[in-house]
Amino acid sequence: MQRIFKFPVLDQDRFQLEIPEGAEFLSLQTQSGTPQMWFKVDEHAAKQRRRFLVAGTGHYVVPSAHFLGTFQLDDGARVFHVFEV
Repeated sequence: MQRIFKFPVLDQDRFQLEIPEGAEFLSLQTQSGTPQMWFKVDEHAAKQRRRFLVAGTGHYVVPSAHFLGTFQLDDGARVFHVFEV
């Protein structure tokens, strides 16, 4: 059975999360001022480590990075883009 799980976007340029294998990315948004990612997962699947990159506007990203979404903090004063690498 599949469920929707929420995972935090960590306050780091690069971070890793343990997510069930085959998890499908759904959305990236802030919730109560904290950036979060939602995935559709098979909760019984084995976990796999997935790597993410957070880049501010104007920052460099690796060419192979897959864009997931953008979030804003401080009423839009800070804008960040999240990629899976």
